[in-house]
Amino acid sequence: MTAKHEDATAVKPYGSDGTPLVSVTDVTKYFPIKFGVFRRHVGDVKAVDGVSFDILRGETLGLVGESGSGKSTIGRVVLQLHRATEGSVLFEGVELTEAKGEVLRKIRPRMQMVFQDPHTSLNPRMTVAAIIGEPLREHSNGNAADRHNRVEELLTIVGLDPKHANRYPHEFSGGQRQRIGVARAIALNPDFIVCDEPIAALDVSIQAQVINLLEKLQKEMDLTYLFISHDLAMVRHIADRVAVMYLGRFMELADVDTVYERPMHPYTLALHSAVPVPDPVVEATRKRIILEGDIPSPSNPPSGCTFHTRCPIAQERCAVEIPEWREVENGHWVSCHFAEESVKMLEAVTGAV
Repeated sequence: MTAKHEDATAVKPYGSDGTPLVSVTDVTKYFPIKFGVFRRHVGDVKAVDGVSFDILRGETLGLVGESGSGKSTIGRVVLQLHRATEGSVLFEGVELTEAKGEVLRKIRPRMQMVFQDPHTSLNPRMTVAAIIGEPLREHSNGNAADRHNRVEELLTIVGLDPKHANRYPHEFSGGQRQRIGVARAIALNPDFIVCDEPIAALDVSIQAQVINLLEKLQKEMDLTYLFISHDLAMVRHIADRVAVMYLGRFMELADVDTVYERPMHPYTLALHSAVPVPDPVVEATRKRIILEGDIPSPSNPPSGCTFHTRCPIAQERCAVEIPEWREVENGHWVSCHFAEESVKMLEAVTGAV
């Protein structure tokens, strides 16, 4: 894989005043739980619970966390595939949570998504030409010949043979199917793409090819990514900044070097300790931070800090008081009462860093 050279601080914002391309403020997304014959509302699944972040034009914001933490829901809320329960989502200053009808239809071509599973995200009854050509048919004024030429161009861009445009998805490998998904996503020349674990269902040997393709397209088309993944090593390679999510809330957000070299949240530190080190001597002697128990249910999250039930350094305060989402350093945001002392406290309790 190629190295990512651009620093997050050098990313060009879309506005001269530094206004971000995407701005999410205090967004929550609750899915109602209904029970009984009369479908009474008995509770909510708190998939996203008060999340705020910005994405600058041309950058990649990586979003990591355990399964069930709400990562994919965030991506869908930003694209308005799910409507937020509360909060604000701005795209170039336009409030998407209030956009409807023709207003939202005109914005949608500029925001696209690459889905996690290339086996289920492509219609098995449609040819590749029809799959990639569908957004062109819905949002462009070209004729059939124009669409055909554009489909062949897109297949070439993502590294597939245009002669195979009339084949069906099952005739392609997993990596090729994901390339088809990428071609569909860039068909309308979008500005912003949500990559929802785009390599999770692929073989390791294919993952690097897809990542390299995404990076190549980003440079050539000035794309902005929200890259969702649970693969910390891959996120470190592709992202400019990284957000760490747990049970619907952000735990930490900073540039990629800070998150990987100087993390402050106990959850981020625990995630790092679980990543294997490519040195057998170091790997055999290093101590890990072991999190006890499973991630709680989002329908009944813990009080206070949602991570306190598994945190090795949790205090009484953590069970009753929600930590403030605060900027501890320039561009480094953490939601922890003891962020500044977390490393020393973890060393004292677990012996691991």
